[in-house]
Amino acid sequence: MFEEAQYFAPVAANEDGSVTVQLAANHPGFADPVYRARRNAIAALAVGHTKGDPIPHAEYTDEEHEVWALVTRELAAKHHKYAVTEFVNAAEELGLPTDHIPQLEEVSDLLTPLTGFRYLPAAGLVPLREFYGVLADGYFHSTQYIRHHSVPFYTPEPDIIHEVIGHGNTLASRRFADLYRVAGRAAQHVETEEALEFVSKIFWFTLEFGVMNENNELKAYGAGILSSYGEIEEFRGMDIRPLDLAAMGATEYDITKYQDVLFAAASLNHLEDVVGSFWATCDDDMIDKLRA
Repeated sequence: MFEEAQYFAPVAANEDGSVTVQLAANHPGFADPVYRARRNAIAALAVGHTKGDPIPHAEYTDEEHEVWALVTRELAAKHHKYAVTEFVNAAEELGLPTDHIPQLEEVSDLLTPLTGFRYLPAAGLVPLREFYGVLADGYFHSTQYIRHHSVPFYTPEPDIIHEVIGHGNTLASRRFADLYRVAGRAAQHVETEEALEFVSKIFWFTLEFGVMNENNELKAYGAGILSSYGEIEEFRGMDIRPLDLAAMGATEYDITKYQDVLFAAASLNHLEDVVGSFWATCDDDMIDKLRA
């Protein structure tokens, strides 16, 4: 229900060094001054952070920890029913806490010995090339705030539940982590904005909203589906199409609703062969031909 790296609420820098997160009028936390103040303070933690430095500690309230615990519990049950085995096994190996929101530094320390990935804090919008490019070096940009407590199963933008339960568990799999890295190398390699957008659309329809066949069932592996309490129940009823690079790169999507067009891989091997090989070898000329 959001586009990674492009649908963050805008963050404005103030003259006194503070920041203001500009929430839309229909945002669940718009009329909550306490939540808005916390959003501003948490966003400020990421401003000026340097890669390699410890990620600033975010203080969470008991209410926020309760949201994490509730959503974690509900999603874990759905993962065993709807997620691919590779994701379920990776989540068990990562062992995220279920009773409190983990710090990004804590999650990084759990991930590093498994796949080498670490988090970078994001205050708000991350430029597309930077967001995808750092994947090649084993880094993943993440917000630190959590959704508003009034709607624990909904967020209009990527929060720490999406970034950690969705992407973090996926990044604990060596095979999926390798796909993130090769996607990052593709983003670093292509030159035109059109080619970069094509690379990002392939990412959207795979590592964000990808599905695949496993043991004669359609399972999800995309972080956007696996972190969404509602969408994980609905994806099997969508327009499921075969994995196709040109089609994925040309398909438009609406970020404000459940994705109604999904592309299914026949297996994880198939995903690696088609999408992984594309990211590993693509250049602007190849993408131009696919776009044509």
